[in-house]
Amino acid sequence: MLQGVLPAAGVYLTRALVNSVVTAIQSGGDPETIRPALLLAVLMGVLLAGLELLRGLSNWVRTALSEQVRDDITDRIHQQSLAVDLAFYDLPEYYDHQYRASREASYRPVALLESVGTLLQNGITLAAMMIVLIPYGWWLPLVLLASTLPALYVVLRNARRRYAWQREMTTSERRTWYYNWLITTRENAAEVRLFDLGQQFRSNYQELRAQLREGQLAIVRQEGLSELLAAAIALLAVGGTMLLMLWRVLQGILTLGDMALIYQAFTQGQSLMRTLLQSVGQIYGNSLFLGDLFDFLALEPGVRDPKEPESISTLEDTAIEFRNVSFSYPGSLKSSLHEFNLSIPTGKTIAIVGSNGAGKSTFVKLLCRFYDPVEGTVELFGQDMRNLEQNDLRRHMSVLFQTPVQFNTTTAENIALGNLAADPSEQEIKAAAYFAGADDVIERLHDGYDALLGIWFVDGTDLSWENGDALPLRRALLSGPIVVLMN
Repeated sequence: MLQGVLPAAGVYLTRALVNSVVTAIQSGGDPETIRPALLLAVLMGVLLAGLELLRGLSNWVRTALSEQVRDDITDRIHQQSLAVDLAFYDLPEYYDHQYRASREASYRPVALLESVGTLLQNGITLAAMMIVLIPYGWWLPLVLLASTLPALYVVLRNARRRYAWQREMTTSERRTWYYNWLITTRENAAEVRLFDLGQQFRSNYQELRAQLREGQLAIVRQEGLSELLAAAIALLAVGGTMLLMLWRVLQGILTLGDMALIYQAFTQGQSLMRTLLQSVGQIYGNSLFLGDLFDFLALEPGVRDPKEPESISTLEDTAIEFRNVSFSYPGSLKSSLHEFNLSIPTGKTIAIVGSNGAGKSTFVKLLCRFYDPVEGTVELFGQDMRNLEQNDLRRHMSVLFQTPVQFNTTTAENIALGNLAADPSEQEIKAAAYFAGADDVIERLHDGYDALLGIWFVDGTDLSWENGDALPLRRALLSGPIVVLMN
């Protein structure tokens, strides 16, 4: 509010200062007339210093708010990404939602926050400028407003056009990221070189970037032309108004101070109006983009926990049973499993083999309840999985997937990730590596465990392998009633 009011006060002081200087000059330098001019000059300096101080404070406040908003929005995206089903990852529309939400979340909420603040601040200043102009003609504020209406139309039209274009180009932008990832990362380096795919991917990337670049330049060109036309209309309004004010000065109706006030108020008012229109356009545009964010946050998972989940019991003789299970992946008309039946008793180790596409991976995903069957039931120890809490169910599962994730942390942390709820001790982590047969591998990777495990081991102490309290932790290797190895 202070930043909004002080510019209008500066315009008012300018009028008084100019009139005081004119009076001092006409008096031949009389000290009695110079003193008020000096006082007004000092006040103007204090006013300018106050504006600079407020600008620094507002930058601090803006940074504090923007960082908090950015972190909050990012956390919401993380929560939603963890909450959605695997089914969402089977649909390209989900990736478009996620890409737009993640891309815009880093700055759109902050930009919206700043635009609202700028709109309020400049709105106060503009209102004050109009109040200053009213004594010189009730029509002056109306001319000021009317001269910016073309710019308002241009701003809103450009924001809508840019949003529509960027939404249409989402898939192309994702593909440029994908080609860049294929070319630059280690995961793909061997196959890219073996099959000489680099130039093909590079060409695909450049073709998409050319399309995006041309589209962006076309939008900027259209925006520039429309903004130039709106600015020309505003300039004609300013020129006509100032010519009228100059005629009044020559007629003796207004003073030079009055003309300086009107000129500053009118030009600053137009500048404020342009800034206000930009803020309105940014708010409108950012709101359109934030619609994508909230569309993403509104996605509802299909696999849900029951309101009153049952606890898992392992007293049944049959550990796993598929009863007339049929399943198709989202968007697919082909059944991956059709009226599938299977009973697996407790205490047994089995292998499920078959050709590609036979449904082996689908079987595991249903067993982990990443999906629910379209028809039939999957039972664990005699209980329908739909009646179990997902986290509780998965605590009884250990799966080594076809492409296991290697987390970029220490070996000790990787072992502990097998069961974070157990809050493993150093002895347990060391014992897990030993019982999994990983200790020799770790020793070969590095001379000693202290660097890789992040633990200091001393031979002969209670940290030795023979410690009877040591328990294996890595569920994917050792623990749980159900262990699945996928290949």
